[in-house]
Amino acid sequence: MVRIPDSGKRRESGAFFVAAEDAGQLASDLGPLLERTNGIGWYDEIASDVDLAAFMLCRLRRARAGVGGSMEHGDEAVRTVLAQASPEAVVWIASRAVSYMDETGFPESVESWFPDVLAQHPEPEDSDA
Repeated sequence: MVRIPDSGKRRESGAFFVAAEDAGQLASDLGPLLERTNGIGWYDEIASDVDLAAFMLCRLRRARAGVGGSMEHGDEAVRTVLAQASPEAVVWIASRAVSYMDETGFPESVESWFPDVLAQHPEPEDSDA
């Protein structure tokens, strides 16, 4: 289980209310932004709306997790925003998330968990031909 630092602190502090307000604003801003991401590429341009949406979804997740005192609260906030988006926008941002995961080494970090899959689908060998 992941422990969130300071999760036992009283929620009446000013920082708590700022985090709650930030999370609410992020959730509100994400709907229209997600709709604008559909079809935007991410290999030719940095800092596009699709990158901004991914960034804001992560920020929303962190803010809601802090407010709620657990990562599950953050995950639920992201699911709520995505549930309100069009299917096309969700597919587009999901494909971007998979690209991020692949490009940052996620498959290699978990491949030992799935030896049967690796045996059935080995990585293609690089060829210099």
